[in-house]
Amino acid sequence: MSGSDQLLAAGESIWQAQKAHPFVVELADGTLDNDAFEHWIKQDYRYLQDYARLWALAGTKARDEATMTALLGVSHSILDTEMDLHRSFAADYGISQDELEATEKAPTCVAYTNFLLRTAYEGSLAEIAAALYPCMQGYLDIADHMAELADNTHEYTPFIDTYTGEEFREDVAWGREFVDDCWERYPGEREAMEEAFLTSAKLEYRFWEMAYTEEDWGL
Repeated sequence: MSGSDQLLAAGESIWQAQKAHPFVVELADGTLDNDAFEHWIKQDYRYLQDYARLWALAGTKARDEATMTALLGVSHSILDTEMDLHRSFAADYGISQDELEATEKAPTCVAYTNFLLRTAYEGSLAEIAAALYPCMQGYLDIADHMAELADNTHEYTPFIDTYTGEEFREDVAWGREFVDDCWERYPGEREAMEEAFLTSAKLEYRFWEMAYTEEDWGL
């Protein structure tokens, strides 16, 4: 069994919990409350800024040119393509670029991005690969699940189309190969990789919950 498959097997219960979350189910059938989706847009925009930084930091730890180029390329793709999707969604809801930039991170977003950045600065390249993987594979798997649940087009269809599209599938396939390569190349890091993977996976689940409940600091 490949390293990525072993990690996914370890996180199976978390994957199932994400697929059953009401944010996911209601987005799939088009009934998700607009305010919850707007909250997701704003928080995920702030998340993606740090997610792109994480890929860039991973690139600085790569020891070969091909891996460095690929990691920095993913960082650029996030900033250039995925964040454009968020800006487009935001514009549809009357949310300006300035408003996105001024959004305060909710507690869960802070916890997730802080964990990722700490891993990037303190962890090995293998740990970083494992910490990055749940966001990539998770969004593809959950978007595929949404596509199965959806029986017609609606305002959230572009979300499903983006994360089930060929470009995103190719990015996830590369990420999976990156995890598998680290798993084989650094066998002594496997326990740390699983811990990083599971922490990110749990925070992915909490991110859906954060958006659905419109979590803030309550102050």
